[in-house]
Amino acid sequence: MPSLLAEFGGRTTVDLHLETHYNTTTTMTCTPIDLTRPLEEDDPELCDIIKKEKKRQFLGLEMIASENFTSRAVNDCLSSCLTNKYSEGMVGQRYYGGNEYVDEVEKLCQKRSVAAFHLDPEQWGVNVQPYSGSPANFAVYTALVEPHGRIMGLDLPDGGHLTHGFYTSTKKVSATSIFFESMPYKIDPAKELIDYDKLEETARLFKPKMIIAGVSCYPRHLDYRRFREICDQNGALLLADMSHVSGLVAAKLTSDPFEYCDVVTTTTHKTLRGPRSGVIFYRRGQKGTDKAG
Repeated sequence: MPSLLAEFGGRTTVDLHLETHYNTTTTMTCTPIDLTRPLEEDDPELCDIIKKEKKRQFLGLEMIASENFTSRAVNDCLSSCLTNKYSEGMVGQRYYGGNEYVDEVEKLCQKRSVAAFHLDPEQWGVNVQPYSGSPANFAVYTALVEPHGRIMGLDLPDGGHLTHGFYTSTKKVSATSIFFESMPYKIDPAKELIDYDKLEETARLFKPKMIIAGVSCYPRHLDYRRFREICDQNGALLLADMSHVSGLVAAKLTSDPFEYCDVVTTTTHKTLRGPRSGVIFYRRGQKGTDKAG
């Protein structure tokens, strides 16, 4: 049986005496891992790589719309004790115990997310659990479109995003195009603007269950009113993926998707300069039905 023998300099040596069926005793000495050592002592090789990456970020310049430099406060949160906790489920309905403070964190995040975009919490709910924008979008498709349902998003070569259903003639590039049936809409090559008339015509034929208003490299305001009109003509839901412009939306410097959309998704690590994560905003209540049923 285990017996504590001594403590030396904060380290405990433990002898394990194991009795076998041959009536012999095997002694094994174990030295516990010191969990208080800094990374530079615990794993200098990894620490050196991180230092080199920090230097590269400081001295280099990459004009990548998906990236930003976060604050020390955000990094403090990411390296806090919260990383130790499992918190599957929703606030007040977890699969594990000991989540009372995690619940407080999530409720605070929900409250601040709604406030950041000037929303009425009676009209808009929010899920702050997605790890990034891609799983946020996939969660929306799975919940509202269901497998093999039809979606339409801006084609990737025209400024769209992989998670909006991109595929080629030989390969379904993203999981979205594998599990859902997608039809892209395009820009007008002459005007270099989204061809809303062609989108309307194609949607009338394709009959999508959801149209995605979202871009990754399309430097124009989106006409959410026109998207709404096309969706209503075809009984489709309207999803806005504002990941690349959400900071501009919060600052009211670009068109507002919340006025016309059923669901809005975003990342938090681009123009919002937050941790790497995703958010799903959704209109409360069932579409076309008031609270009275």
